[in-house]
Amino acid sequence: MLKKSWLWLLLVLPSLSASADEGMWLPMFIKRLNYVDMQKKGLKLTAEEIYSVNNSSLKDAVGQFGGGCTAEFVSSQGLLLTNHHCGYGQIQSHSTPQNDLLKNGFYAPTPAQELPNMGLTMDVLVRMDDMTSKVLEGVTPGMAEADRAKLIAEHQKTLGEAATEGGKYVAYVRDFFGGNEFYLFVYQRFGDVRLVGTPPESVGKFGGDTDNWMWPRHTGDFSVFRVYADKNNQPTAGYSADNKPYSPKKFLPVSMSGVREGDFAMIFGFPGRTQRFLPAAGLQMMLDQTHPSSIKLRDTRLKLWKESMNQSADLRIKYASKHARIANYWKYFIGQSEGMKRLKTIDTKKAEEARLATWIGQDATRQQQYGSALNTINTAYQNLRENNLSTVYYSEAGLGTEINAFAVRFEPLYALLKDPKADPAAVKKAADGLKAYAATYFKDYDVATDKKVFAALMQMYATDVPKAQQAEVFRTVDSQYSGSWARYADNVFGKSFLTSKAAVEDFLANPTAAKLEADPGFATAHSLYTNYQTNILSKNQAEQAKLAQANRAYVAGIRGMNGNKVYSPDANSTIRLSYGSVKAYDGRDAVHYDLMTTAQGILEKEDPSNPEFEVPQKALDLIKAKDFGSYADKRTGQLPVAFLTTNDITGGNSGSPVINGRGELLGLAFDGNWEAMTGDLVYDADLKRTICVDIRYVLWCIDKLGGAPHLVKEMQVVNNGPNPGVGATASANAELGGKVKLKTSQGKVKVKSKDGAASR
Repeated sequence: MLKKSWLWLLLVLPSLSASADEGMWLPMFIKRLNYVDMQKKGLKLTAEEIYSVNNSSLKDAVGQFGGGCTAEFVSSQGLLLTNHHCGYGQIQSHSTPQNDLLKNGFYAPTPAQELPNMGLTMDVLVRMDDMTSKVLEGVTPGMAEADRAKLIAEHQKTLGEAATEGGKYVAYVRDFFGGNEFYLFVYQRFGDVRLVGTPPESVGKFGGDTDNWMWPRHTGDFSVFRVYADKNNQPTAGYSADNKPYSPKKFLPVSMSGVREGDFAMIFGFPGRTQRFLPAAGLQMMLDQTHPSSIKLRDTRLKLWKESMNQSADLRIKYASKHARIANYWKYFIGQSEGMKRLKTIDTKKAEEARLATWIGQDATRQQQYGSALNTINTAYQNLRENNLSTVYYSEAGLGTEINAFAVRFEPLYALLKDPKADPAAVKKAADGLKAYAATYFKDYDVATDKKVFAALMQMYATDVPKAQQAEVFRTVDSQYSGSWARYADNVFGKSFLTSKAAVEDFLANPTAAKLEADPGFATAHSLYTNYQTNILSKNQAEQAKLAQANRAYVAGIRGMNGNKVYSPDANSTIRLSYGSVKAYDGRDAVHYDLMTTAQGILEKEDPSNPEFEVPQKALDLIKAKDFGSYADKRTGQLPVAFLTTNDITGGNSGSPVINGRGELLGLAFDGNWEAMTGDLVYDADLKRTICVDIRYVLWCIDKLGGAPHLVKEMQVVNNGPNPGVGATASANAELGGKVKLKTSQGKVKVKSKDGAASR
């Protein structure tokens, strides 16, 4: 979710301010850094039950889903839960106007009817290790930054490759705290992950862009998958009819206890990126240039896509996943910009930097170690601002146009074709790879839609980016087409073979450099690509090298200044654990938000005239009849939908399990709240909340609404009384204690209770 072209802005630094619930912690350090605090909040598990290399633990029950989300095992047969928006691309890929899974939902009646997904993976952690000393071996204080970076990259690659054990595992070494520490992560990668079930998007995406990042929320943001393995329960690279459901080392029992204020909550997952120590100068560039440009360009693209999507069911399905992906961070950028202004985030950073400068100035040794860091950072960002618009526009406008992004994929092949010494086998491999990609690409591509987006975004590119930084193609359009990108689009889309799957395959059957150079689609993208690589990226890289060295000193200075404080490293798509509690919040003056929503709110929001707030008729009937079965909250009788926690998460945590102090599943994390959109920059204990879909609503949607009680029966459903926590009262405990009989639409399910008894 967070993979943007400006990711070079992200500085992997620790948090400036810490609160009880702040931090995305490496599981291997939980026992040493966090365990006592977690126990005080209500944790009943041992540290070994959370993270262990030699024994099954919570780390074995979660995995990185599709490279950008999180999922968790909920049965002994490899059943997975993740968010609906995480599985959205796979759901869309199986949808057609005749069999629209997005609109109608889907639950496989039997394993044989579960749907394979090419390229979808689930990575489960095997172990992690501190590799700092090995990675920094040979690095000296006086090394040139380029030499240092090269040596470290070589060590990271060597250590990562060795840990794969000849391809048995996926492994890599990541840097932490601005390149001051390095850790190895080793995963099993499962390449056969099948779609088992999904609610209709009127449930899984209820509220649409309007409710996105907002509370109160009434979205059933979940989907169901299953991991398959070979006959020996080992991962496979992809689908095979001979594969069997995977038996995980650990899966999560599903809790029917519900939540109360103060309940302990922990989240395992793979948060993407945080920027908690992005300096004031970097924040200012983001607020002045990066976010406004990204919002403007995405807004145009989204509106043009929506115009096409409204024309037919076929186009709606083709662009559904693309639209959702771009819209998510379009609204995020808006909210974060507003939050930075409202909470005066930049002023806070400037004050912190002033305090750091004072601390450094008090000691000669500190001046030698950290003295130039802040000046170097500020100068580097001032220089980066000169080319920042070009960077944003190349990503959001140049590569935001599908034909350009597709054409850039031909660059490696073009380089081979231009090289008289190129290995023919390498040329064939590159061509075959493009042919395979084209098969998927053209399935969800519409020429007319892309043409109008191309004309609009490239016209904005020409208007907003300084002429001196523009590629040669802009001068061609000015001189030959009177500056009209609409007229130029007629030429490109009328002549380029890149708009047709058959034409692309014909080219790839006998590719030549001359054919590529003559193609107006490739020529346009190549001009943009070459200009960016030669004139923009090269300048940025020089400033980034200065920033890298300064950032290390900056991080070391902050940690030295606050030596009695324990920091969690910024998120970088590696496995983390956060912990906090279930808690309501006050959004602004005189506005209090409760910690839970119910199905009553779905009825209140329902609007048949607005696609974002449509509700399936069956859901309306069940909710109005209060047909909640065993999934109703025992205290209120209402069907719970979502709840809030204070957990520290970010993009990539989508689909993460929300776990109580006994290691039981309470729900799935799926969003953050609007008032704390600056959460990736600074954690605010008063405002920061994680929005979670209640597992009882998930089960109700699967069983009562979806008619798939067999999936609920596959899970280990438990009721062990009140969740551990610091806020539970004796009366609340009494309300929730005892045995619960969970009755699905096809009979009772065995439910473990706190006294060890069970019911059927």
